[in-house]
Amino acid sequence: MSLVAAPTPAGAGLLPLAEAEYRLFRDFIHRETGIFLGPHKKALLVTRIGRRLRELGLDRFGRYWELVQSDPEERARMIERICTHETCFFREPRQFELLERRLLPRWREEARLQGGPGRLRAWSAGCSTGEEPFSIAMTLLQGLPGWDAEVLATDLSGWALERARSATWPVRRSREIPPHLLKRFMLKGVRSQEGWIRAGAELRQAVRFARVNLNDASYPFETRFEMIFCRNVLIYLDAATRVRVIHRLLDHLAPGGHLFLGHSESLIGVTDRALAVMPTVYTLAPPRSGS
Repeated sequence: MSLVAAPTPAGAGLLPLAEAEYRLFRDFIHRETGIFLGPHKKALLVTRIGRRLRELGLDRFGRYWELVQSDPEERARMIERICTHETCFFREPRQFELLERRLLPRWREEARLQGGPGRLRAWSAGCSTGEEPFSIAMTLLQGLPGWDAEVLATDLSGWALERARSATWPVRRSREIPPHLLKRFMLKGVRSQEGWIRAGAELRQAVRFARVNLNDASYPFETRFEMIFCRNVLIYLDAATRVRVIHRLLDHLAPGGHLFLGHSESLIGVTDRALAVMPTVYTLAPPRSGS
C-alpha cells in the first residue's frame, strides 16, 4: 500500500468540496483501503482528486462521486490519486545492516550445516515503484549465492506496480545504491535510454509482483516468508485496521522470520505475538505455555 501524500494547492476551476461530500469520499476510501483521512486531510483530497475532475471536465465533486459509484475503473483511478509513492533504494539503512551482519551469516551457517544452499522468501508489502523489493533482492543475491531466493512485491496501486515491473529508474537514483551492488546488478542506459538505469536480468528474475490490498480480509497466497517488509504503511491506517493488518502479516511470517516496519511504526501495545529484535524489527514470540 502506498503512502498518503502531503497536500499541495488545489488550483482554481472547481466548486468547493462540501463537508458532506468529503465524508462520502473519506468513508469510501477508508472502507476500501483502510486509509483514514482525518478532517485535516480535506485539502489533500481536493488536490488529488481535483486534478482528475479537471481532466474529465467536471467542476463539481458531487458529479465525480456519482461517476465513482457507477464506474469500477474510475474507483480504482480515484484510489490511485490519493496515494503517493515516496521511496528510495536501501531506505532504513540500519535494517539492511541487520540483514547483512546478523541474518545473512546465520542463514549461511544453517545452510552449511544442512549441506547446501537454502530457500528464502521475502515480501515487500507496499512496494511502491520497486526500489524496496529490488534493494532486498540485491542484498539476498549478493549475500546468499546459489540460494533459491525470491522477493514478492505487492502494492495497492496498479500504476506503481507497472513502474516497479519496468525495473527502470532515473539515473540519479543510482546514488542510493552501494557501488559494488550498482556495478553488479544495474545497467546504465545509452542513447534513447540515457539518464536511466535498469535492473539486470538476474535481479529482475528474483522479484515477482502482485496487486494486494492489505485491507482485504485475506491475502491471495499461502506463502510464509522469512522476511516481511511493511514500512511506512501502517501509520496511515486507523487503529482497528492497523491491528487487523499486523495480525495478517504475522500469520504469513515463517518461524524465526522477521517483520520490518517503518522508522515511526511500532508494535508496542499492539500485539503480544511479536518480539522486538531492534526498533522497528520484530520476530514471532514463542507460543505461550498451554496455548
